[in-house]
Amino acid sequence: MVENSSTLPRRQLGRYLREARGAVGMSQDRVAKLADVSTSVLQRLEAGIATRLKVRDLQAVCEVLELSAEMADAMIGLLKQATEKSWWHEYGSLIPADFDVYVGLETAARSVTTYQPALVPGLLQTADYARALIRAVKPRESVVEHERRVELRMRRQAKVTRKYQPIALDVVLHESALRCNVGGDAVMSAQLRQLAEVGKRSNVSVRVLPFSVGAPVGDPVGQFAILEFDEGLGGESMWPPVVYLENFSGCMYLEKADDVERYHRVLEALRNASLDEADSRILLRQATKEFSA
Repeated sequence: MVENSSTLPRRQLGRYLREARGAVGMSQDRVAKLADVSTSVLQRLEAGIATRLKVRDLQAVCEVLELSAEMADAMIGLLKQATEKSWWHEYGSLIPADFDVYVGLETAARSVTTYQPALVPGLLQTADYARALIRAVKPRESVVEHERRVELRMRRQAKVTRKYQPIALDVVLHESALRCNVGGDAVMSAQLRQLAEVGKRSNVSVRVLPFSVGAPVGDPVGQFAILEFDEGLGGESMWPPVVYLENFSGCMYLEKADDVERYHRVLEALRNASLDEADSRILLRQATKEFSA
């Protein structure tokens, strides 16, 4: 394996394989025997530890675990990405375009902190707002496929609203996201109303960065999210935090401590320049009325 390679794809690969093995009710020994790989290799693979494994061996494991062809391709893509020193996931390259790597990370996270300069984040979108975005991104897909994607996005939000250990969600929205008319006035009115309400939850913080503060960081800042994960028995995080960056052609995952700290500093500057939660709700309600007029 390449030294200093990214641990994130390995961790994701291991988690998916563990879940798949649990779904078929097999022991590691049984899967290893049927796939003709050693149990120790499978143990390391599931633990996210670097191991020498050929693609054909992983394909055999995927077959034993009864994974779909698309899922198996995604697992192989994660295996190949794990040899890279940094992880740049270009849509439709090694990993199938429809396999959402970020959602897998989000599912494992205990907290998500995000800055959104133009759009409402997926975890807080209404169905109509999400539908308008999905139609714009996937204009050639059928209505049925659009609705499937909307349903999947809505399911993600259960992590925010569930009673037992909901994910901690800290959102900074630029005022542009409040003014960008996605789906029409009625859709925006309902979306902003929901943002004002969800921000009252104890596990959710929604702050607005108003136009009036200008550019508090100096440099332009695109959307990003910082994901942090559950603690182990020793009180330390089981996985190191990850910064997720997305643009039109793909995603970047940053794991180095210096990179994560830099984005924490940027986030702190944005939060300090933002309205507090109460004043943010006032602005959200004012914008709601403007779209309702």
